[in-house]
Amino acid sequence: MQLRTRALALALAVGTTVSGLAGTGTAAAQEAQGATPIQWTTCAEDVLAEIPAAQRDKVTCANHPVPLDHRKPAGAKITIALMKRPADDQANKVGSLFINPGGPGGAGLIYSAYGSSFFQPEVMNRFDLIGFDPRGVGRSSPLRCFKTLEEANEIFGRMSAVPVTRTEIRNTMDATEDYTDACARNAGPLLNHMSTEAVARDLDLLRQGVGDRQLTFVGFSYGTLLGATYANIFPAKSRALVLDGNVDPALRTSNGAEYDRQRAQGFELALDAFLKRCDTEGDKCAYSDGNPRAKFDEVRDHLRTRPITLPNNQVVTYDGYIGRVGSDLYAPTRFKALAAWLQSIYAVLHPDTATFSAQQQADLLPPLANKHGLADVRAGLTGDTEYLYDDSYYGVNCTDKPFVRVPQLFPVLAAKWERESPTFGRSQAASDLLTCATWPVPRPDRWDGPWHRRTPNPIVVVGNYYDPATQYEFSKRMVRQLGNARLLSVDAFGHCILGDSAGVDTAVTDYLVDLKAPADGQVFQPNAQPF
Repeated sequence: MQLRTRALALALAVGTTVSGLAGTGTAAAQEAQGATPIQWTTCAEDVLAEIPAAQRDKVTCANHPVPLDHRKPAGAKITIALMKRPADDQANKVGSLFINPGGPGGAGLIYSAYGSSFFQPEVMNRFDLIGFDPRGVGRSSPLRCFKTLEEANEIFGRMSAVPVTRTEIRNTMDATEDYTDACARNAGPLLNHMSTEAVARDLDLLRQGVGDRQLTFVGFSYGTLLGATYANIFPAKSRALVLDGNVDPALRTSNGAEYDRQRAQGFELALDAFLKRCDTEGDKCAYSDGNPRAKFDEVRDHLRTRPITLPNNQVVTYDGYIGRVGSDLYAPTRFKALAAWLQSIYAVLHPDTATFSAQQQADLLPPLANKHGLADVRAGLTGDTEYLYDDSYYGVNCTDKPFVRVPQLFPVLAAKWERESPTFGRSQAASDLLTCATWPVPRPDRWDGPWHRRTPNPIVVVGNYYDPATQYEFSKRMVRQLGNARLLSVDAFGHCILGDSAGVDTAVTDYLVDLKAPADGQVFQPNAQPF
């Protein structure tokens, strides 16, 4: 396997640990002393190259120091990389709006330059948008488990994203232990300080650093856990928080296995909804001829033992099939291309199937890029190539999510989850359940609640009905667990929705700018349908 993309691609209850910072006066003492103001300067050329040209003369960047260990605020420091896109109407600026894109491990630095993709003009007018790479991520003191790319490729190359055979399972288990051993050797002291709680405490220092009395924040996916954690550590400092595509914070931080088992079920729900929608769309969906559900399952089960070669010589493997489908379910704009690709595979098994139109052939696009913040490690290079990616995904998840530390359970639980979730159960088990069992921080400090502390203003929680990565039920649980929250639901596919539903966007704008909390329980539609 050339790419480390195991977030797509558990059944035992485990105990929780209490944060070593909970109840301390650290935050109060830091605020009393006055946080260091963030020093903004010109962004590096390679950073500017990643953003639209129209934004390059607007943004500024910073590398801001925060404590490695928040229990030792005067001790060793790491740096957080930030980018600011200033409010268009500085005279009427409300303050700063911090953005987290998820992951964990998602680099958020440049998100401030893409604010118009998520926010209406009034938000852009009234807020300085702040993107940042959380600790361990990207340009913020990255957590790295390898010295060279070759070492990483050697280990990752022995893993399967969806290990099925005894050989694949054995090789993946052995390589995963080699990976966590490499993290123990190379990652350094940051390895012990990768919790979401630590990121929330960084975020509070960043809030102080821009001079805001309270935090305004929008978090996507994993970013909803960051927002919920901040709201419960610093409820009085929370001005307006929008959480889009929500995790279940209580379950995620108390039983990692059960949380990931339910994540697999969420992908299955989204897949089934996609196939049913395709069936109703007729000619608009290239996969609608016949029974899409039966066709999909037939191909999946065939690929479990034998790959399929398409007429263009593309070889479709079991790993690749599940990975492509899971990835494309994130984005409804990919559904037409996904349907055409699925039909092209089915047609190899059934040559009498109708041929494609020219447009359907054009829909056979490459798969969606990795959306999970994982290191995108490419094999095939030679020499001592510096390893420039990061391993923050597992650094965060193996800290936040408790798992039984018995890697030998993986084959049994993978088989069990596959019976429950035939497409995504095994790949989900081959991620955190397997890796965190040998992660070299066995008893981390982390936040595992409470989650019910009341913020001055309601937190706005947004959830899609057919979100694959964070199923809709998680958004409902988030609202129940938070002390003060409102739920906005969207009858939509895909992971997260801000920028793609005018009704939600208007409600969020009114909330962020004027603190007008939306009525609870509203249901909105997306701007566009997938077919």
